[in-house]
Amino acid sequence: MSRSNHIRTRIKICGITRLEDALEASSLGVDAVGFVFYDKSPRYIDPQKAASIIRQLPPFVSAVGLFVNPTQEYIAEVLQSVPLGVIQLHGDESPDFCSAQRRRVMKAVPISDANDLKQTARFNCPVLLDAKAPAGVYGGTGTTFDWSLLKDFEHDFPLTLAGGLSVDNVEDAMAIRQWFALDVSSGVESSPGIKDAEKMRAFVGAVNRAKGL
Repeated sequence: MSRSNHIRTRIKICGITRLEDALEASSLGVDAVGFVFYDKSPRYIDPQKAASIIRQLPPFVSAVGLFVNPTQEYIAEVLQSVPLGVIQLHGDESPDFCSAQRRRVMKAVPISDANDLKQTARFNCPVLLDAKAPAGVYGGTGTTFDWSLLKDFEHDFPLTLAGGLSVDNVEDAMAIRQWFALDVSSGVESSPGIKDAEKMRAFVGAVNRAKGL
C-alpha cells in the first residue's frame, strides 16, 4: 500500500439546516459542516439559526459558510453573528474578491471539460472542483463530471472534490487521486437540506474503507 493511502481525506457535509444533522455529522468524525447563505438555494439557512447551531458544535469541527456572488457588506453582516472558520465562494467571484477576504477562503470552480480546469490558475487559494450547472445555477444539482480529467491535475493549493458524491461512487472518486477533502450534500439527504443519518454514516464509512482506515 502506498504512503498516500495513509493520508486521511477530510470530509465536509454541506447544506446543514438542522442542529441534529450537524451533531450527527460531528459524531461521525467529519471535519467540517457547511451552511448556505444564498437565499435562492433550497438549503439556505438564516444566519442567526446557523450561529445557534455552530455554537453547539463540538471542538475541532469547522464551520464553513457558502456564499454566491455576495457583496462584501453581506459577508461582513453574516460574520458579525456567525463564527465561520472558512468562507466558500461558489459563484462568479473574482480572484481579487477572494483575496480580499479576512477569513480563509475556498473558491468553487465549475468543471465540465478539461478547458474549465484552466480557471483554477486564476485563484490564489484552495479550490473546490464542482460539476458545472446550468447558467444561473450554482451547485447543489447532485450531478458529477468526468473525474478522470483530474487524475494528473495540479494546483498550488489543496483540492476538494464536490458534485454528485454519494456512497455509490465515492470509492471511484477516491481511486482517481489523493484528495484533500470531499464535499457532499445531496448525496446524504432525504430531501434538500434534510440530512439522512444512515446515508451520512455510510458515506463516511466508505471514505474510510477506501483509505484503508
